[in-house]
Amino acid sequence: MSSGFINPSGNSSGLNQTGSSTINSDNQMEGVTSSDENSMLYQNQNNQQLNRYSIEHPQDNRLPSIDYVEPAFWCTISYYELNQHVGESFHASQPYVNVDGFVDPSSPSRFCLGVLTNINRTYESEQCRKLIGRGVRLYYIGGEVYAECLSDSPIFVQSPNCNTMNGWHPATVCKLPPGCNLKIFSHHEFANILARTVPEGYNAVFQLTKMCSIRISFVKGWGNDYRRQAITSTPCWIEVRLNGPFQWLDRIWPQMNGPGSLSS
Repeated sequence: MSSGFINPSGNSSGLNQTGSSTINSDNQMEGVTSSDENSMLYQNQNNQQLNRYSIEHPQDNRLPSIDYVEPAFWCTISYYELNQHVGESFHASQPYVNVDGFVDPSSPSRFCLGVLTNINRTYESEQCRKLIGRGVRLYYIGGEVYAECLSDSPIFVQSPNCNTMNGWHPATVCKLPPGCNLKIFSHHEFANILARTVPEGYNAVFQLTKMCSIRISFVKGWGNDYRRQAITSTPCWIEVRLNGPFQWLDRIWPQMNGPGSLSS
């Protein structure tokens, strides 16, 4: 597997609201190879160590801290065509999951989009689905999430957490060519951001929910560099909701005198 080094199309410090970056292939992704499932199982055990993260009680540090708890399903994947949610969402429990365009039955480590029907499917979405092929593989490794493009066509990724780590605008969209991968989320980075944000109040913490969702478009990009300005204008895309970070915020929120839980 090739690891992507960041090669922004322009100065990364000057990216506009929906600027773009291109990921090129260079080195191996640290800690995993495509064929090393034993490594993936080992990393799944390492993910459980994330429970060590905790945040002091936001109202009174004499009260118990609020710990991160690793959920049974580390992410939930929803598939969309334009602005329409298609089919049921996929709940990932394995340390890696393939999202592809084939018609085989889905399994705990595979979400096949080819079997999903949509009576309102457009011609453009139909043609795009034919190009998804092997799609994208998502890895959950020791508190970090990676995306690897297995398709013969590029994928486009928008991850506010990834963008923060690279010093880009939160809305930046990264083009990931075939054979390349990108770290799209870091629990360590998220925990540090959360610790800095809690003193700012519940509105600031609520904004961090945006970091808990990652959007990936197949074949077609969006943003200022593309004809499509929003991902809801792309033919085929997925939203990856990271359940652990989201549920952590959901436990912190009620302790901050906010209007309610995030999932209500």
